[in-house]
Amino acid sequence: MVMRTLLAAILALTVTSSFAAEAPIVIKFSHVVAVDTPKGKAAEYFKKITEERTKGRVKVEVYPNSQLYKDKEEMEALQLGAVQMLAPSLAKFGPLGVKEFEIFDLPYIFDSYAEVEKVMKGPIGAKLFTKLESKGIKALGFWENGFKNFSSNKPIRTPDDLRGMKVRIQSSKVLDEEMRAVGALPQVMAFSEVYQALQTGVVDGTELEPSNLYTSKAFEVQKHLALTNHGFLGYAVIVNKTFWEGLPADIRATLTTAMNESSVYANQIAKQETDKALTAIKASGKTTIYTPTAAERAAFRKALIPVHQKMASRFGQDLLSEIYKETAFKPVE
Repeated sequence: MVMRTLLAAILALTVTSSFAAEAPIVIKFSHVVAVDTPKGKAAEYFKKITEERTKGRVKVEVYPNSQLYKDKEEMEALQLGAVQMLAPSLAKFGPLGVKEFEIFDLPYIFDSYAEVEKVMKGPIGAKLFTKLESKGIKALGFWENGFKNFSSNKPIRTPDDLRGMKVRIQSSKVLDEEMRAVGALPQVMAFSEVYQALQTGVVDGTELEPSNLYTSKAFEVQKHLALTNHGFLGYAVIVNKTFWEGLPADIRATLTTAMNESSVYANQIAKQETDKALTAIKASGKTTIYTPTAAERAAFRKALIPVHQKMASRFGQDLLSEIYKETAFKPVE
Protein backbone atom coordinates (compact mmCIF):
# COMPACT_ATOMS: atom_id res chain seq x y z
CA MET A 1 0.00 0.00 0.00
CA VAL A 2 2.81 2.33 0.95
CA MET A 3 4.66 1.38 -2.22
CA ARG A 4 1.57 2.05 -4.36
CA THR A 5 1.12 5.45 -2.74
CA LEU A 6 4.78 6.27 -3.31
CA LEU A 7 4.59 5.21 -6.96
CA ALA A 8 1.44 7.29 -7.46
CA ALA A 9 3.17 10.32 -5.95
CA ILE A 10 6.20 9.84 -8.20
CA LEU A 11 3.93 9.49 -11.25
CA ALA A 12 2.02 12.64 -10.31
CA LEU A 13 5.27 14.53 -9.84
CA THR A 14 6.54 13.29 -13.20
CA VAL A 15 3.36 14.38 -14.97
CA THR A 16 3.43 17.76 -13.23
CA SER A 17 7.08 18.22 -14.17
CA SER A 18 6.30 17.25 -17.74
CA PHE A 19 3.53 19.86 -17.98
CA ALA A 20 5.78 22.45 -16.36
CA ALA A 21 8.52 21.70 -18.88
CA GLU A 22 6.05 22.14 -21.71
CA ALA A 23 4.54 25.37 -20.37
CA PRO A 24 5.38 28.21 -22.75
CA ILE A 25 7.51 31.18 -21.81
CA VAL A 26 5.09 34.10 -21.61
CA ILE A 27 6.14 37.57 -22.75
CA LYS A 28 3.70 40.30 -21.79
CA PHE A 29 4.21 43.11 -24.30
CA SER A 30 2.47 46.28 -23.14
CA HIS A 31 2.08 49.54 -25.05
CA VAL A 32 -0.09 52.66 -24.92
CA VAL A 33 -1.31 53.15 -28.51
CA ALA A 34 -3.84 51.49 -30.79
CA VAL A 35 -3.40 48.18 -32.59
CA ASP A 36 -3.59 49.87 -36.00
CA THR A 37 -0.66 52.24 -35.43
CA PRO A 38 2.87 51.46 -36.69
CA LYS A 39 3.85 50.37 -33.16
CA GLY A 40 0.70 48.30 -32.72
CA LYS A 41 1.13 46.54 -36.06
CA ALA A 42 4.82 45.85 -35.40
CA ALA A 43 4.02 44.37 -31.98
CA GLU A 44 1.49 42.01 -33.57
CA TYR A 45 4.01 41.11 -36.28
CA PHE A 46 6.61 40.30 -33.61
CA LYS A 47 4.07 38.13 -31.77
CA LYS A 48 3.19 36.22 -34.94
CA ILE A 49 6.69 35.35 -36.11
CA THR A 50 7.96 34.64 -32.58
CA GLU A 51 5.23 32.14 -31.82
CA GLU A 52 5.62 30.49 -35.22
CA ARG A 53 9.38 30.10 -34.98
CA THR A 54 9.50 28.92 -31.37
CA LYS A 55 6.73 26.39 -32.13
CA GLY A 56 4.79 27.20 -29.00
CA ARG A 57 7.73 27.51 -26.63
CA VAL A 58 7.11 31.27 -26.40
CA LYS A 59 3.74 32.98 -26.10
CA VAL A 60 3.60 36.74 -26.69
CA GLU A 61 0.64 38.52 -25.09
CA VAL A 62 0.23 42.01 -26.56
CA TYR A 63 -1.69 44.58 -24.50
CA PRO A 64 -2.34 47.78 -26.52
CA ASN A 65 -4.13 51.01 -25.61
CA SER A 66 -2.82 51.21 -22.02
CA GLN A 67 -4.83 48.10 -21.11
CA LEU A 68 -2.27 47.25 -18.43
CA TYR A 69 -0.32 50.43 -17.73
CA LYS A 70 -0.35 54.12 -18.64
CA ASP A 71 2.70 56.10 -19.77
CA LYS A 72 4.08 56.85 -16.32
CA GLU A 73 3.43 53.35 -14.98
CA GLU A 74 4.77 51.05 -17.67
CA MET A 75 8.50 51.60 -17.13
CA GLU A 76 8.29 50.74 -13.43
CA ALA A 77 6.19 47.69 -14.29
CA LEU A 78 8.94 46.48 -16.62
CA GLN A 79 11.67 47.01 -14.03
CA LEU A 80 9.62 45.10 -11.45
CA GLY A 81 9.00 42.26 -13.90
CA ALA A 82 5.20 42.73 -14.06
CA VAL A 83 5.60 42.92 -17.84
CA GLN A 84 8.52 41.68 -19.90
CA MET A 85 8.49 43.95 -22.95
CA LEU A 86 7.60 47.55 -23.82
CA ALA A 87 8.06 49.93 -26.74
CA PRO A 88 8.08 53.34 -25.01
CA SER A 89 8.72 56.60 -26.82
CA LEU A 90 12.27 57.85 -26.43
CA ALA A 91 11.09 60.74 -24.26
CA LYS A 92 10.25 58.29 -21.45
CA PHE A 93 13.89 57.48 -20.73
CA GLY A 94 14.62 61.00 -19.45
CA PRO A 95 12.49 60.63 -16.30
CA LEU A 96 14.12 57.21 -15.84
CA GLY A 97 17.48 58.95 -15.45
CA VAL A 98 18.92 58.46 -18.94
CA LYS A 99 18.58 62.08 -20.02
CA GLU A 100 20.59 61.59 -23.21
CA PHE A 101 17.49 60.16 -24.90
CA GLU A 102 15.76 63.54 -24.62
CA ILE A 103 18.02 64.75 -27.42
CA PHE A 104 15.55 63.06 -29.81
CA ASP A 105 12.88 65.49 -28.60
CA LEU A 106 14.76 68.50 -29.94
CA PRO A 107 12.76 70.43 -32.54
CA TYR A 108 13.91 69.99 -36.13
CA ILE A 109 16.89 67.83 -35.09
CA PHE A 110 15.94 65.48 -37.97
CA ASP A 111 14.65 66.39 -41.41
CA SER A 112 13.99 62.87 -42.69
CA TYR A 113 13.61 59.22 -41.75
CA ALA A 114 17.02 58.60 -43.33
CA GLU A 115 18.66 60.95 -40.83
CA VAL A 116 16.88 59.26 -37.93
CA GLU A 117 18.05 55.82 -39.04
CA LYS A 118 21.61 56.98 -39.54
CA VAL A 119 21.76 58.03 -35.89
CA MET A 120 19.77 55.25 -34.25
CA LYS A 121 21.23 52.36 -36.25
CA GLY A 122 24.80 53.62 -35.90
CA PRO A 123 27.29 54.01 -33.04
CA ILE A 124 25.26 56.75 -31.35
CA GLY A 125 22.18 54.56 -31.02
CA ALA A 126 24.23 51.59 -29.80
CA LYS A 127 25.92 53.74 -27.16
CA LEU A 128 22.59 55.06 -25.90
CA PHE A 129 21.06 51.60 -25.71
CA THR A 130 23.98 50.45 -23.54
CA LYS A 131 23.16 53.17 -21.00
CA LEU A 132 19.84 51.47 -20.24
CA GLU A 133 21.44 48.32 -18.84
CA SER A 134 22.24 49.93 -15.49
CA LYS A 135 18.49 50.47 -15.11
CA GLY A 136 17.77 46.75 -15.52
CA ILE A 137 16.72 47.21 -19.15
CA LYS A 138 17.92 45.56 -22.34
CA ALA A 139 17.16 47.41 -25.61
CA LEU A 140 16.33 45.14 -28.54
CA GLY A 141 15.37 47.51 -31.32
CA PHE A 142 14.36 50.94 -32.52
CA TRP A 143 10.98 51.58 -34.13
CA GLU A 144 10.06 54.72 -36.05
CA ASN A 145 6.69 56.39 -36.07
CA GLY A 146 6.67 59.80 -37.67
CA PHE A 147 7.07 63.55 -37.45
CA LYS A 148 4.92 65.58 -35.08
CA ASN A 149 2.57 68.42 -35.96
CA PHE A 150 0.61 70.99 -34.00
CA SER A 151 -3.17 70.69 -33.76
CA SER A 152 -5.76 72.95 -32.14
CA ASN A 153 -9.22 74.39 -32.59
CA LYS A 154 -7.85 77.51 -34.22
CA PRO A 155 -5.63 77.87 -37.29
CA ILE A 156 -1.87 77.67 -36.65
CA ARG A 157 0.22 79.57 -39.16
CA THR A 158 2.97 81.15 -37.03
CA PRO A 159 4.65 80.43 -33.69
CA ASP A 160 2.65 83.30 -32.18
CA ASP A 161 -0.56 81.36 -32.84
CA LEU A 162 0.53 78.93 -30.11
CA ARG A 163 0.98 81.66 -27.50
CA GLY A 164 -1.15 81.00 -24.42
CA MET A 165 -2.37 77.62 -25.68
CA LYS A 166 -2.36 74.63 -23.34
CA VAL A 167 -0.56 71.94 -25.36
CA ARG A 168 -0.28 68.33 -24.27
CA ILE A 169 3.27 66.94 -24.17
CA GLN A 170 5.05 63.87 -22.90
CA SER A 171 7.14 64.17 -19.75
CA SER A 172 10.31 65.69 -21.21
CA LYS A 173 12.25 68.76 -20.13
CA VAL A 174 13.11 69.39 -23.77
CA LEU A 175 9.47 69.30 -24.86
CA ASP A 176 8.59 71.57 -21.95
CA GLU A 177 11.16 74.12 -23.10
CA GLU A 178 10.01 73.76 -26.71
CA MET A 179 6.50 74.86 -25.75
CA ARG A 180 7.74 77.74 -23.64
CA ALA A 181 9.88 78.93 -26.57
CA VAL A 182 6.69 79.69 -28.53
CA GLY A 183 4.72 80.95 -25.54
CA ALA A 184 2.57 77.82 -25.18
CA LEU A 185 1.69 76.27 -21.82
CA PRO A 186 3.01 72.67 -21.67
CA GLN A 187 0.68 70.12 -20.10
CA VAL A 188 2.22 66.72 -19.27
CA MET A 189 -0.42 64.05 -19.75
CA ALA A 190 -0.71 60.31 -20.43
CA PHE A 191 -1.56 59.52 -24.04
CA SER A 192 -4.66 57.60 -23.00
CA GLU A 193 -6.11 60.80 -21.49
CA VAL A 194 -5.56 63.09 -24.48
CA TYR A 195 -8.91 62.65 -26.26
CA GLN A 196 -11.00 63.46 -23.20
CA ALA A 197 -8.74 66.35 -22.24
CA LEU A 198 -9.19 67.89 -25.69
CA GLN A 199 -12.91 67.22 -25.68
CA THR A 200 -13.41 68.92 -22.30
CA GLY A 201 -10.99 71.80 -22.88
CA VAL A 202 -8.48 70.71 -20.26
CA VAL A 203 -5.92 71.17 -23.04
CA ASP A 204 -6.24 73.18 -26.24
CA GLY A 205 -3.97 71.28 -28.58
CA THR A 206 -1.43 68.57 -29.20
CA GLU A 207 1.86 67.81 -30.88
CA LEU A 208 1.24 64.38 -32.35
CA GLU A 209 2.26 62.54 -35.47
CA PRO A 210 -0.64 61.65 -37.80
CA SER A 211 -1.08 57.95 -37.01
CA ASN A 212 -1.56 58.53 -33.28
CA LEU A 213 -3.72 61.60 -33.90
CA TYR A 214 -5.97 59.51 -36.13
CA THR A 215 -6.17 56.19 -34.26
CA SER A 216 -6.79 57.91 -30.90
CA LYS A 217 -9.61 59.88 -32.59
CA ALA A 218 -8.07 63.08 -31.21
CA PHE A 219 -8.55 64.64 -34.65
CA GLU A 220 -12.30 64.52 -34.04
CA VAL A 221 -11.93 67.19 -31.35
CA GLN A 222 -9.32 69.30 -33.17
CA LYS A 223 -10.47 71.53 -36.01
CA HIS A 224 -7.02 72.40 -37.35
CA LEU A 225 -3.79 70.52 -38.05
CA ALA A 226 -0.63 72.32 -39.19
CA LEU A 227 1.99 70.06 -40.79
CA THR A 228 4.94 71.65 -39.02
CA ASN A 229 6.91 68.37 -38.81
CA HIS A 230 8.78 70.03 -35.95
CA GLY A 231 9.73 66.92 -33.99
CA PHE A 232 10.28 63.20 -34.39
CA LEU A 233 8.59 60.40 -32.45
CA GLY A 234 10.34 57.06 -32.21
CA TYR A 235 10.32 54.10 -29.83
CA ALA A 236 12.84 51.76 -28.26
CA VAL A 237 11.70 48.17 -27.82
CA ILE A 238 12.98 47.06 -24.44
CA VAL A 239 12.87 43.98 -22.25
CA ASN A 240 13.46 43.31 -18.56
CA LYS A 241 17.20 42.53 -18.41
CA THR A 242 16.95 39.80 -15.76
CA PHE A 243 14.17 38.06 -17.68
CA TRP A 244 16.16 38.29 -20.92
CA GLU A 245 19.34 36.87 -19.43
CA GLY A 246 17.40 34.00 -17.88
CA LEU A 247 16.05 32.78 -21.21
CA PRO A 248 17.59 29.74 -22.95
CA ALA A 249 20.26 30.81 -25.44
CA ASP A 250 18.38 29.43 -28.44
CA ILE A 251 15.21 31.31 -27.45
CA ARG A 252 17.18 34.55 -27.09
CA ALA A 253 18.65 34.03 -30.55
CA THR A 254 15.21 33.44 -32.09
CA LEU A 255 13.74 36.47 -30.32
CA THR A 256 16.64 38.64 -31.48
CA THR A 257 16.09 37.64 -35.10
CA ALA A 258 12.34 38.15 -34.78
CA MET A 259 12.86 41.61 -33.28
CA ASN A 260 15.33 42.60 -36.02
CA GLU A 261 12.78 41.64 -38.66
CA SER A 262 9.96 43.36 -36.76
CA SER A 263 12.05 46.53 -36.60
CA VAL A 264 12.55 46.49 -40.37
CA TYR A 265 8.80 45.99 -40.78
CA ALA A 266 7.93 48.80 -38.32
CA ASN A 267 10.24 51.27 -40.00
CA GLN A 268 9.06 50.35 -43.48
CA ILE A 269 5.41 51.04 -42.66
CA ALA A 270 5.97 54.25 -40.64
CA LYS A 271 5.69 56.72 -43.52
CA GLN A 272 3.00 54.65 -45.22
CA GLU A 273 0.85 54.75 -42.07
CA THR A 274 1.46 58.49 -41.73
CA ASP A 275 0.20 59.10 -45.26
CA LYS A 276 -2.83 56.85 -44.71
CA ALA A 277 -3.72 58.67 -41.50
CA LEU A 278 -3.49 62.09 -43.13
CA THR A 279 -5.72 60.91 -45.98
CA ALA A 280 -8.28 59.58 -43.50
CA ILE A 281 -8.21 62.74 -41.37
CA LYS A 282 -8.75 64.88 -44.46
CA ALA A 283 -11.57 62.64 -45.69
CA SER A 284 -13.35 62.90 -42.34
CA GLY A 285 -14.03 66.58 -42.91
CA LYS A 286 -13.58 67.22 -39.19
CA THR A 287 -10.08 68.69 -39.38
CA THR A 288 -8.57 71.21 -41.78
CA ILE A 289 -5.01 70.27 -42.72
CA TYR A 290 -2.61 73.09 -43.49
CA THR A 291 0.88 72.84 -45.00
CA PRO A 292 3.05 75.81 -43.94
CA THR A 293 4.83 77.82 -46.61
CA ALA A 294 8.63 77.87 -46.71
CA ALA A 295 8.59 81.23 -44.92
CA GLU A 296 6.24 79.94 -42.22
CA ARG A 297 8.36 76.84 -41.68
CA ALA A 298 11.44 79.06 -41.38
CA ALA A 299 9.64 81.09 -38.71
CA PHE A 300 8.94 77.96 -36.66
CA ARG A 301 12.56 76.85 -37.00
CA LYS A 302 13.81 80.27 -35.94
CA ALA A 303 11.61 80.19 -32.85
CA LEU A 304 12.45 76.61 -31.86
CA ILE A 305 16.10 75.98 -32.81
CA PRO A 306 17.40 78.01 -29.80
CA VAL A 307 16.04 75.15 -27.65
CA HIS A 308 19.02 73.05 -28.84
CA GLN A 309 21.64 75.14 -27.07
CA LYS A 310 19.42 76.02 -24.12
CA MET A 311 19.00 72.33 -23.30
CA ALA A 312 22.46 71.10 -24.40
CA SER A 313 23.69 70.75 -20.82
CA ARG A 314 20.95 68.18 -20.19
CA PHE A 315 22.34 65.58 -22.59
CA GLY A 316 25.79 66.98 -23.34
CA GLN A 317 27.20 69.22 -26.05
CA ASP A 318 29.40 66.39 -27.29
CA LEU A 319 26.40 64.18 -28.06
CA LEU A 320 24.63 67.05 -29.77
CA SER A 321 27.71 67.72 -31.91
CA GLU A 322 27.91 64.03 -32.85
CA ILE A 323 24.33 64.11 -34.15
CA TYR A 324 24.92 67.38 -36.00
CA LYS A 325 27.88 65.73 -37.70
CA GLU A 326 25.91 62.61 -38.66
CA THR A 327 23.00 64.57 -40.13
CA ALA A 328 24.86 67.64 -41.44
CA PHE A 329 22.45 69.72 -39.35
CA LYS A 330 22.37 73.43 -40.11
CA PRO A 331 20.82 75.70 -37.47
CA VAL A 332 19.85 78.21 -40.17
CA GLU A 333 18.46 77.21 -43.56
